[in-house]
Amino acid sequence: MKLRSGNVLTVLVFTIVRDRLLPAFACAAAVLGTLGANACRPVRPAPAISIEHEITPVSPVVGTAEVHLRLTDEAGRPVTNAQITLEANMSHPGMTPVFAAAKETGDGLYTAPLQFTMAGDWVILLHCVLPEGEKVERQFEVTRVRAN
Repeated sequence: MKLRSGNVLTVLVFTIVRDRLLPAFACAAAVLGTLGANACRPVRPAPAISIEHEITPVSPVVGTAEVHLRLTDEAGRPVTNAQITLEANMSHPGMTPVFAAAKETGDGLYTAPLQFTMAGDWVILLHCVLPEGEKVERQFEVTRVRAN
C-alpha cells in the first residue's frame, strides 16, 4: 500500500494483561477502511470467573459420569443463572464429540451427565453464558477413562 500525503496510518498496539489482549489505540483495520468504521468496538474484558470441576465416579468408566461444577466470581461469590454446555472430545482426532447441558443445583453449583463413549483420554470444553450475556470458556482433561 502506498501512502499519499494526507493519509493517516494508525498503529495497533496491544498490551497483554492477565491473559487478555487489550487494544491500546484505534483499530488499524477500521482506519484503513478494510472493515468499516463500526468493525472495531471496544473490547470488554472477560469476567474473572473461577470454575472448579469434579467428576463422579472419580475414576470414570465408559458410560455416564456426572460432572459437578462450581462457578464463583473474583470475590468468591457464587455465579447463579449461568447456561453451561459441555463438549467432550477424545484427545485423538476422528471421534464424534459428546454434548451435555448442565443444570443448576444450588448457588453457583451445576451438574451435567456426560456420556463417555470410549475408553481413553478426553478433553472437556465448558461453554458458559453468564447472566449478563458474557461468554466464558474453559477446558480440562479427563485421563484414563476405563472400559467397563
